[in-house]
Amino acid sequence: MAEPAKNEAHVVEIPVTVDGGEAVGGGEASPATPFLDKAAAAVDAGGAHPLGEIAASAGHLLLLKLWQREEDRLGRRACALESRMDAARRDAFYLCAAFLALHGLSLALLFAASVASPGVACRRWWAPSSLSLAASLALAAAVQIRVCAYWRASARLRRERGDVRALARAVQELRMKGAAFDLSKEPQYGVTRAKCASVEGTAAWGPLRWCQQNVVTACLLAVAAAALTSGKFILCA
Repeated sequence: MAEPAKNEAHVVEIPVTVDGGEAVGGGEASPATPFLDKAAAAVDAGGAHPLGEIAASAGHLLLLKLWQREEDRLGRRACALESRMDAARRDAFYLCAAFLALHGLSLALLFAASVASPGVACRRWWAPSSLSLAASLALAAAVQIRVCAYWRASARLRRERGDVRALARAVQELRMKGAAFDLSKEPQYGVTRAKCASVEGTAAWGPLRWCQQNVVTACLLAVAAAALTSGKFILCA
């Protein structure tokens, strides 16, 4: 009697490709497992990052946003002060140019008057000289106002930049420490301003700093005095 035929079962393994492009069999170890483990480890490590801790903490996230907003506001104020300094410098330059043009024109007119009628012009030398002196003092005062505005804006700009540096250090410390950062801590504005004041105090001697800030007005007054004496000399020579 013939033996019955045995049913042979054939198992077909279908390879599955992963991101690495390698086939994964049924019984062999999957080469994608180490990649997945590394990805999971990276995700877990990212959760412990200081920025991740800040994102998970409402208080630290709010503090970071507030400080970033304050940093942006201080930056805009610094830009506005720089624009104000540029405007003051430009106005002072135009006023100085008008001052020199005025004296050049006045000396030319005085010379023409001395040639036309020397005797009469010499007797009335004080009239043009008084007008020239009054105009010179007015222009010098206007220049001094713009110069003072420039130096005031410069001092405020130094303080604003010190505050920006203090706030940037506080933001950097918050980003580095994460949730371990003390929420009651504030940027050291006073310390930075004290350092700036000490640097300004030791940078130059007081009278020397005053002369440096008012050298433009002093030069204008010297030119006005020279023009006053030159006018009399031109009319009466």
